[in-house]
Amino acid sequence: MLVIENLTKRYGKFLAVDNLNLHIEKGEIFGFVGPNGAGKTTTMKIVCGLLDATSGNVTIDGVDALKNSDDIKRKVGYVPDFFGVYDNLKTMEYMEFFGSMYGMSKEDVDEIADGLLELVNLSDKKDVFVDTLSRGMKQRLCVARALIHNPDLLVLDEPNSGLDPRARFEMKEVLKNLGAMGKTIIISSHILPELSEMCTSIGIMDKGHLITSGHVDEIMNESGGNSKIHIRIADMHGTEKSQPDKTEMTDSIDLEADDNAAAKQEKLKEDTYSRDKDRIQTLLMEQPNVTKVKFTEDEIIVSFNGDEKASATLLKNIIGLGINVSAFYKEKEDLESLFLEITDGGADE
Repeated sequence: MLVIENLTKRYGKFLAVDNLNLHIEKGEIFGFVGPNGAGKTTTMKIVCGLLDATSGNVTIDGVDALKNSDDIKRKVGYVPDFFGVYDNLKTMEYMEFFGSMYGMSKEDVDEIADGLLELVNLSDKKDVFVDTLSRGMKQRLCVARALIHNPDLLVLDEPNSGLDPRARFEMKEVLKNLGAMGKTIIISSHILPELSEMCTSIGIMDKGHLITSGHVDEIMNESGGNSKIHIRIADMHGTEKSQPDKTEMTDSIDLEADDNAAAKQEKLKEDTYSRDKDRIQTLLMEQPNVTKVKFTEDEIIVSFNGDEKASATLLKNIIGLGINVSAFYKEKEDLESLFLEITDGGADE
């Protein structure tokens, strides 16, 4: 669907996009991830025919986007980060206005707009003035407007920016529905967990460079970052502390004796626990793919750079060493952790 080859964009001496290469297949939901100033918005505007490239090639469904910007605008629907709406227009009038810009008749627009407004959950707002809608409703209306001419590619730049949690959820559902309909979507966002839930593939940009791209699971596995495995061991802390029964104490001598005995018993348990920790840490660090071992109050957290098969082998080896494992689970990896690991931040775009 979208092929970008050696795309470069300069503003004077500033290199906004540096030799970018990217392929996005038809039907994919592609997430652009990166700090402000990474070059995401610049790339999107070039793809949509809104900005000239310094050099390189962009092809959308076989059409040269850099040489045929008018044709491309019919193939692409664009939702910018700062959207524009028109006062004194009702929702349906707003849709008709944009449909007319693509040469569509009022009858055709009305028929298509009915379905689009239902898709974005605005069917009951047809006769409401646009400027009275909430920010979330306006944003969903802009998605409907971008789809009025049935584009092959939908490009959304920070569509959830400034939205409250409920509005973000509604927008996410809209985009999931569009993906299920087979639309090819490019979406940039700083709300990284939502991207990981929606996108079939992602690209991470930093300082004009595309650092990595591909399917989310593949990038997670190939990033080289450590996952966290949580382990709980039965009777790790030994038996509960014994407390002296004060009802049976008849004098201060008995109380002192019991206190001394309890202190000695507690010291013995602490020494045993310390030795167990040292032994277990040594055993774990000897296992393949284990890079770090950390003890918390009630579990052990192991930094692990192996795959699922390797983690199963780790569990088998731990049990084989005689360690009484009561729980073993892998912490869910997320896009935000990967993003922070790969990039080192950037300036505002």
